[in-house]
Amino acid sequence: MSNAPVVVVMGVAGTGKTTIGPLVAARLGVPYAEGDDFHPQANIAKMSAGLPLDDADRRPWLDAIGRWAAGRAGRGGVVSCSALRRSYRDRLRAAAPGVVFLHLSGDRALIERRMAERAGHFMPTALLDSQFATLEPLEQDESGVTVDVTGSPGDITGRAVAALQPTGGFEGRGTGAG
Repeated sequence: MSNAPVVVVMGVAGTGKTTIGPLVAARLGVPYAEGDDFHPQANIAKMSAGLPLDDADRRPWLDAIGRWAAGRAGRGGVVSCSALRRSYRDRLRAAAPGVVFLHLSGDRALIERRMAERAGHFMPTALLDSQFATLEPLEQDESGVTVDVTGSPGDITGRAVAALQPTGGFEGRGTGAG
């Protein structure tokens, strides 16, 4: 896919970034990168201990994701990254102008249930409240779309890909689907 943008799949823990990101990448014909793989070991240890990251912890992680996204400019890609605050998304945009955000959004009870069902992940459900407290949804001047996470992975992926298309808000601004 030439001139394909880089899509950052964002949202609180448990919304399905790691599930939906690769599916969206496959549908768009571009590579996928798992945002958790960019975390320094100290961040993973902190979250595993039930401690939320602070902005100083997030900076090197965001910068690493930004470098990956910048390296995919014009060729496209999909990367997962919670990108909960506007300032984090601004940092990613500064590193990789033109990134588009896909905000996976859902009801807290649904997300908590999904988190409780997944095995082997370092993020405990105890941190979900801090994630929701930190979340700043996409604003009208941000390039991206919001997609609800109810339904199967296939349903969510279909809605996401449709929302990312030029007729569904891909080149537009603000929240195009939900």
